[in-house]
Formats: sequence, C-alpha cells, structure tokens
Amino acid sequence: MSVIVHAGVLATGPGEFCWQQATARVAALLRERDVHPARAVVLLPYAQLMQQAKAAWAAAAGDIHFVPRFETTMNWAASLGGWEPGAGDIRLDAACDVLTAASLLARTGLAAQQDLLAPRLVEAASSLARLAAAVPPAQRLAWGARMGALLGAGLESPVLQLESVLGQIALAWVASSAYPSDALFLEPADADLLVLVEGFQTEALTAAFQVHFGERAVTLNLNLPGAPLLPALHAAQDTEDEAGRAAACVLAHLAQGRSPVALIAQDRELTRRIRAMLGERGVALRDETGWKLSTTRAAATLMGLLRALSWNASTDTVVDWLKNAPAFDAATVAACEKELRQAGVREWRAVGDALLASSAIAARLQALRDALQRSRPLAAWLRDLRSALQTSGQWDGLVRDVAGQAVLDALRLQEGAELEFTDADGRMGLADFSNWVNQALEAGDFKPPHPPEAQVILLPLSQLLGRTPQAVVLPGCDELHLPVSPEPSGLWTPAQRELLGLPSRETLAADQRAAWQHALCFPHLDVLWRESEGGERLMPSGFVQELLLQFSPELARDPREPRLLAAQPTPHPMPTGEALPVQRLSASAYEDLRRCPYRFFALRQLRLQEADELDTELGKRDFGNWLHTLLKIFHEALQQAPAPDLPARMALMDTAAAQAARELALSDSEFLPFAASWPRVREAYLDWLAGHEAEGAVFEAAEVAKELPLGSLTLIGKIDRIDKLADGSTLVMDYKTENRTTTAERLKQPQEDTQLAFYAGLLEDDTLAAAYVNLGEKEATKTYAQPDIVALRDELLDSILTDMARVARGTPLPALGEGKACDYCAARGLCRKDFWS
Repeated sequence: MSVIVHAGVLATGPGEFCWQQATARVAALLRERDVHPARAVVLLPYAQLMQQAKAAWAAAAGDIHFVPRFETTMNWAASLGGWEPGAGDIRLDAACDVLTAASLLARTGLAAQQDLLAPRLVEAASSLARLAAAVPPAQRLAWGARMGALLGAGLESPVLQLESVLGQIALAWVASSAYPSDALFLEPADADLLVLVEGFQTEALTAAFQVHFGERAVTLNLNLPGAPLLPALHAAQDTEDEAGRAAACVLAHLAQGRSPVALIAQDRELTRRIRAMLGERGVALRDETGWKLSTTRAAATLMGLLRALSWNASTDTVVDWLKNAPAFDAATVAACEKELRQAGVREWRAVGDALLASSAIAARLQALRDALQRSRPLAAWLRDLRSALQTSGQWDGLVRDVAGQAVLDALRLQEGAELEFTDADGRMGLADFSNWVNQALEAGDFKPPHPPEAQVILLPLSQLLGRTPQAVVLPGCDELHLPVSPEPSGLWTPAQRELLGLPSRETLAADQRAAWQHALCFPHLDVLWRESEGGERLMPSGFVQELLLQFSPELARDPREPRLLAAQPTPHPMPTGEALPVQRLSASAYEDLRRCPYRFFALRQLRLQEADELDTELGKRDFGNWLHTLLKIFHEALQQAPAPDLPARMALMDTAAAQAARELALSDSEFLPFAASWPRVREAYLDWLAGHEAEGAVFEAAEVAKELPLGSLTLIGKIDRIDKLADGSTLVMDYKTENRTTTAERLKQPQEDTQLAFYAGLLEDDTLAAAYVNLGEKEATKTYAQPDIVALRDELLDSILTDMARVARGTPLPALGEGKACDYCAARGLCRKDFWS
C-alpha cells in the first residue's frame, strides 16, 4: 500500500474527484449514444447520493441544460406505481413478516416452536430477499425450486434437520413473493440509457438489470482509487476516553471551518455517546444511521404498559409503568411506591386491601388488566391497546413525540391502521401479542428529523463513497468493530452462500478493505480506537495495525484542551442537627449515632433513607424476618393450645412456617435454599425450647411494640420476645440468625452493644434479664445471656439523654465511622469519605 504521509497539500477529499469523473463519463455516454438526458436513468447505490449527484451534474454539465434522472431502485420502481404486496409476500417489515413466518411454520408442523423459530426464519428470508428480487418474476419460482434442490444436499443429518427446514421455508417464501422492483422487469422501460453506479458492494439487482436491459445498461464504478494518506491516529484508553476524543476531533474540525464533518458509525453504543456529547455543544447533526426503535423512550413506555398488564407482573414493573402513565397522579403513585417498599410486596398480585394507598391504584389498574387478558385477533389487540394507551394518558405523549409517531406507525396503532391485519390467522394471548410488539420494535429503526444545515453527518463507513465532507472522524477502529474479515450474517454455511450467491467472507473482506482505502483518501481524517473494553485488552483493527507496522507514525495528540484547575480538597463534613429535633428514637437510630454521628444526621434527621429494592434475591435478612414471623405465630398458637409432645410441636411449627411465608409473600421457588435447611433449624430450636421450658421459662408475648417517654424523647422499639422465668422475673430476648462468633462478640464489650440494653430500657422493671437467642442454620440454637442488664440499661439511658442534648445544642456531627460501619453505609456517598484529602 502506497501512502503519502504529508497530506496537507490536498484541500478536498475523493468525493469531488469521483463525481467529476462520473459526470464526465455519463455526459460522454449521452453524446456517444445520442441519448437525450431526459431519457437516461442513473441508478445510484443509495438514496443519500441523489442530491450529491444532481449537484455534481449541475456543476459539470456546462452547456447541457437537461438533467438525467438520478434514482435508486426503490425510487424508480415507486415512480412506476401499481405494486401491492400479496397476502404471503415478504415485505421486509417485521410487523407483517413475523406473522407470515409463524403461519408458514404452523403449516409445516412447527407450530409448537414458532415463537422461537419465527425470528430466525424472518432473518433467513430477509437475507435471501435481495437475491430473489434480482430474479425476473417469470423465472423466480423455477429459481427457487432449483436452489431448493441444491440447498438440501449434505444436510440430511438429523442434527441439521431444523436448519435445513428453515432454509427451505425461507427460500420458498422469497421465491413466491413479489417485490417493488418487479415493475422494472415487467414495464416497458422509459430509459434509452441505464447507468448502473456501483458502490463498494456489487448488488445482485445491478447484475440482473445488466442482463435485462442489455446494451442499454452500462456499469459505472464510483470508487476511483486515489492515493491513500496517513490519517491522524488516536489510541484511547477506554470507551469513554474514545468518545471524548472523537467528539473533540469533530469540534476541532468545526472550529477550523471544516463543515460538514462525517462521523462514521462503527460502534452503535460509542456513536450514541459521541452524539450526546456533541448535542451538549449545540452541534447540528444529521443522523443517517438511526437506532433501534425499541430503544426509544416511546417504545419503552409502551412496552412498560404491556409488561404491567401481565398477570405475574412484579411490583417494580407496575410501579415503573405507573410513573409514566399521566392518568395516575404522581403524588398518589409515590405514596403507593413507598407503602409497597415498606411492606416488601414484590408481586403486584399480592397487593391487598390492607395497603390503603396501593389498593386504590390496584382497583383502577385491575379494570384495565381484566380487559386485556383474554385471547383475541391481532386487529382487536391493536384497537384495545390504543384504547389502553388513551385510558392511561400515554397516547397524547406518543402522538406529540417524533419517535412516538414512529412507534405508532410501526405497530399500526393509528385509527384504522389495524385493518391491515384483519385477515391475520389465529388468536393471540397477551404474552404472544407482547412478543409480536417487541419483535416489531426491535426490527424497526428510528431516524430523528434532519436539521436544515447539518454540521455533522452520521453515516456508515460503506456510505462514505461519493460523499464530500470537509473532514472525517472514524472512531471504533478496533478489532471487534472494524474487523479485516467480517463475519457473514445469517444461518447459511459458506457452501450455501456460494450456491445462493450471497457474499462470501472473502467478498465481505474485500468490500471492507475498499471502504477503508477510500476513507484514507480524505486529507482530514481522524482514526480512533480504544485499548481496553470491560477490563479486557483490545487490539486495534488489522487495518490500523498495517499503518502502525508500515510507517511507525507518532500518535496524534489529544485534541481536548487541558484546563488548569485549582485543587479543592474535600472537607470533612461537620453538620449540626439542632434545627432537626428528634422526638422518637429507636435502637437502630441510636446505634447509628454511636457508630457515626454523620450517619445519624443524614439517615435519621434528614431522613435520606434508601428505597428498599423489591426485585432482589432472598437473603439472610429475609430468612430472619421469616423466622421472626413464624416464631410469633408458633408461640401464640402453642400458648392457646399447649402441645407438649415433639411431633405435635413440629407439625405446629411447620404450619406456622407456611403461614409466615404466605404473609411475607415468599414464593416456594425463591425460598427453596432456606427450605432445605429448615428441618435442621426447626429441630434445633425445638430442642432448645424444651430445655428452656424445663428451667421454668414461660412464653408471654412476641413482637411486642413498646414506647417509653425519656425527657423530651420517646424511645420506641419492637421486642422479639418476652418470657417469664421461674422466679417471676421478666426475660427480654432478641433472635439472631448471624454467625455465633458475632453474637458472642456482642457480649464481650457490653457498653458497646446497644440493642438488648435499649430493649430493656423500654420495660420499667429492675429485676429483668436479657439474652440473645442464636438460631443457626447449621449449629444448635443457643442462648447468650447479657449479665448486669439493668446496670447496662441505666448507663445507656444516661448516654441517650447526654448525646441527644448535645445534638439539640448544635454540637457538630462528624463522620467518625470505621470498618464495617462504613462498608455498607447508605450515607457514604454523602460524607465523601473516599475523597478526603
């Protein structure tokens, strides 16, 4: 490869030269064949070149005042009119094609697998549609039969049976379909000269037109090789660094008056990040690539409605949709969410009348859900979905949004558009309909409206041919996103691709190299790649490696201008809480104050509590809550109907366990890991209980809520269990499911342990005792008594009065937490401990 290192002498890219040569060739053909320009058609490889071609012709035509017709295949066929797709034709529209694919699979005995196979069949058929469209309509069925017979050879193995069947169905489907371009084979051509302009890839339809139009057709290659230049090479650290560098490159070109800039979309996610950065700077950008319709906010809100309607929808799913449904008051939804998170209701169907804020919303939502549960035809689904969107207040937002309009059009949700599916086979349930909607949105593309004067044009590398940007920025030039030998798409083997006429890996590699070589002909070209992704090492593309090995160039400097910032050390927070008086104090709140005053200030006084997650796996906390609930149920039942024998107690305890699981809405599948250890826990606890009762202890109450006035404060808490001992004294107990060592450590420094002493303070009794009861999953249940609990209680109450008085006086509340107190602290991001100097 010959590369001119110093490119500054060239002012323009290869586009202008290509069009000069192309227009000169077309003009020469018109003269040689004595064809009037109005009787000539120049067929371009893609629509974005039409304005470029007309402008080039106007600049080079000289005294020729007439203009040839610059068309694409679709435009030319549409101008002839009259094409209507047949009932079973492939349309390259997922909303229709998925239904046709499902029908074809059902007719071939694969109805049970159609949900899985329909998208694969559509993909296979879409890859063949261009080939079938290039076959004249009169010969298409024979072509399909001939290809089908050859395609099955070598695929007789049962392992390959499914792939073989899909391939045969796809081939039969495209061979029996009509296409818009059929009109160009059937109608008398209104062109005396057809110039077929080729891009990097040779299209099958171009070759077919050459045969069909005979001597009237001439092929013209727009890609005229020029001298490649050495671009500016940028190696970024990671994705974010690459996006920042690429955006800076674009802004640097614009600052130097180079507009428009071509931004090449090699990596969809990276490109969206660059686009966002440029949007923040107010850069006018024309996006010719777009993004999946399913990733737009409009599509997400519509899918949110369908997910919320499912009978087994999670609470998070429904609440997320409610926040995007204007028909539901935002304050009411916020109160509902708070209530559901506090109650730990993970499944929406578990919402009951006891949840006042949630039950009102649930009643309104249930009417909407009931109307959309039964099976119905697709056209009826679309009418009812439109009605549901209007009821929920989402319809107007979709109509006002450009992406929303695209969603409504793709799904045929506009009034009367559903009639297109009146003849669709069968009935759909909600799950099938949701799957159809999702597939239609996944296959659709959304392209935002183009600004009148674009400063940046976002386009794929293959469509840089024939364009005349003043500069090109090419990010994503790593081994993954710009491979030297691209992987062919689809389910076809190399032998099948050769048989069908699909591009081989070698052809794709040649096309990729041609596009890369063309890009190198632009004098202002920035090539960027990243050296790591997700913590893994990433190599530059093989094309970039060729440049690095051949010329060992210096990498370009970072185009981002550094800014000098004065160091601003993060100060230690020293808030005061006198303006936020504390009136009610729990054991856990006071524990926060003792561990870290700032934590108490943030979580208790400012009440910046984390929202409880609902869709999470069950953990030790859930196991502990379940144990607390079942032990309360068990002991209250045992108190009402004493059962001294062990089998009766085991049965009673199992009943209590099942009831507790129902009250906490714990499903059997989620609870399975804990259910496996339950027999050991149950037997160990009953064994401990027998010994405990043998000492004269008698159960009195469980989960007892208590309050105690203390100066201007009210101490509050819920005691796990209260027993009466043989001597008539009270025993306060707290259940623990933690490791035994942790429980034992609590007793070694009694002045540092808050919980038992605090609970003892809720009872005005100077003869009471206190203990932890450790219920292990693998070890025997054991009591850990706290000696001198009355003295510890009195010390703690004095400490509470002293500490809360200091808070009320405005004593600073610094972040003093250490070790475990900080590891999982919800206020760690507020105190900024990790950034202290």
